Amino acid sequence: MICASIDVGSNTIRLSIYQCETDGIKLLLNKKTMAGLAGYVEDGALSPKGIHKACSVLNSYKDIVHNFGIEQLYVFATASLRNISNSQEAVAQIEEKTGLVIDVITGEEEATLDFIGATRLMDVDDGILVDIGGGSTEIVVYEDGKILKAVSLPVGSLSLFSGYVGGLIPTNEERKEIRRAVIDELDKIEELRLYDYPVMCGVGGTIRAALKINNDKFNLSAGNRTIEADNIKKILKCLSGSSKETLTKILQVIPDRIHTIVPGMILLNTIIKYFGTETIYVSNYGVREGYLSQKILKECEAR
Repeated sequence: MICASIDVGSNTIRLSIYQCETDGIKLLLNKKTMAGLAGYVEDGALSPKGIHKACSVLNSYKDIVHNFGIEQLYVFATASLRNISNSQEAVAQIEEKTGLVIDVITGEEEATLDFIGATRLMDVDDGILVDIGGGSTEIVVYEDGKILKAVSLPVGSLSLFSGYVGGLIPTNEERKEIRRAVIDELDKIEELRLYDYPVMCGVGGTIRAALKINNDKFNLSAGNRTIEADNIKKILKCLSGSSKETLTKILQVIPDRIHTIVPGMILLNTIIKYFGTETIYVSNYGVREGYLSQKILKECEAR
């Protein structure tokens, strides 16, 4: 069975098409659009322009889905439509203009699905999982392969950029403000800091982008999946200021994240310090695969 999911995120809207069978899923196509919905939030509400942007991308994806002959399509939204004051109204308008049904998942559900997706192909012992998105950050603490706590913080790479950065790259003072904002949110979930977590499983576009910069800067193979925590600090130091050299470095490796990568890496570095992390293992999988595992594979098994 060919299945598809559309993940409506705060930074990107991503279409993923899979071959779904009872023994697993195989990715056939992955397409993303940098919609930047978090940048269309005004006074806590998604603006009409933001709603129009979401509809435009979703309608373009419908054409692709039709051409593939998709048997099952699931559309879900995370912080993009969850952490806004007009969530119900925005969802209703988007559904009416696209003909799609959108499942707005909670922050805890997102964190849980991240864990399910990210741990499909890795050995799970004890540790912490972090997914930095555009509008939220999910944190999962797990032990013996089981979730102890799953939470969502209302801060992400794009929302931090929109809220604290006046130019393209954060100034030193703006960096301090971003760190303070992140620590304020982390302190609200201080009960998660039971121990230090030397190894982190990293999920999401921001951490994958950080991996690309890490591999490029330290001349590592493209297949490398780990980041040493000290390297994040070194990279942030290199990306300080808004010089032509700084912008060129970002444009060469991750041009589509030029405005969000530094706020996102400040967020990541703050979390690393908070939980005593030494090494980050970056997973290719996350909430989309977790969602499919829960929603689609169960239907395959029932057939």
